[in-house]
Amino acid sequence: MDVVAPDGGVASGTAKVSDYMTRDVATVSPDATVEAVARRISESDDHNGYPVCDGRRVEGFVTARDILLEDPEEPIFKVMSQDLVVAHPDMKVDEAARVILRSGIQKLPVVDDAGNLVGIISNTDVIRSQIERATPEKVGKLMRTLESIHDTEVEQTRREVPLDALTPTQGKVYADELEGRTYELERGLAEPLVVIDCAPNSEAEKSGEASDAEDDLLLADGHHRVMAADRVDLDRMDAYVILVDEDVDLGMAKTAEKEGLETLDDIEVVDYARHPLVETTKRLQ
Repeated sequence: MDVVAPDGGVASGTAKVSDYMTRDVATVSPDATVEAVARRISESDDHNGYPVCDGRRVEGFVTARDILLEDPEEPIFKVMSQDLVVAHPDMKVDEAARVILRSGIQKLPVVDDAGNLVGIISNTDVIRSQIERATPEKVGKLMRTLESIHDTEVEQTRREVPLDALTPTQGKVYADELEGRTYELERGLAEPLVVIDCAPNSEAEKSGEASDAEDDLLLADGHHRVMAADRVDLDRMDAYVILVDEDVDLGMAKTAEKEGLETLDDIEVVDYARHPLVETTKRLQ
C-alpha cells in the first residue's frame, strides 16, 4: 500500500483532503463473498467499488472489474486489489488531484497515521474543489487588472456583505455546481466572494467593517456560492471587497446593465440534463 504523505508546508487557507472527502464510507469485509459484493454494487446508484476493511484498517479495494467472472463463493480478499494508493486527510486537494489523474483511479481511500480509514475522496470531489475558488492570488490579479485598465489605484478589504446589495455580472449558473456549493455551505466550507465596491461611502467600509446601508456591489466572482446561499436562506456572506473610486467606469458594470442583471433573481439556473443540445439515447432512437 502506497501512502501519499501530507505536505508539511500547507499554507493557511489551502484546501485539504479532509475538507472535501466523504467521511461516512461504505466498506466490505475481506471475508465477504464475490456474490455478496456484486449484489451490493448492482443495487447501488453510487458505488462501483468499495474499500475492503478489517475493522477500520484498509486492506484493499474491490471494484466491479475485480470480481467479473470470478467464482461467486470466492472471498473478496482473494480478488481485491492490495497494491493501492491511499491519501492522508492533511494532504492538499491539489496533490490528491494529481494522484487521481496520474493513476487513473476514481477514488482514493483516506487513512490516518495508524492506517485506519477516515474517509474517501473521489475525482468528483476534486473537481468540485477546484471550480469557482476565491484565492488571494485571484483577487490580486483582478486588482492589478483594474488598476492597469483604468489607470487608478484600488484597495482591498474583507467583510460580510448583504446579498440583496449584490449586482450579478454573470447571467447563468449550473445546477450541478449549485448542488456542490450548497453542500459546502451547509458544512461551513464556502470560499469568500469577490466583490467590487465602486463607491465606498464610509471609513467603516474601507476598514472592513460591515455597513447597514451599503451601495450596490458588483459581484465579480462567486455566483454559484451566492445562489447556494440564497437557497439556504443566508442573507450575508464573507467577501473580499475591492474598493474602486466612484468615477471609474467598469466594463463589467456595463455588461450587467446591458444583460438586464440587477438582482440575484435575474440569474438563470441551467440544468444540462434538460439542456436542448443534450440528447438521450432514447430520443436519438
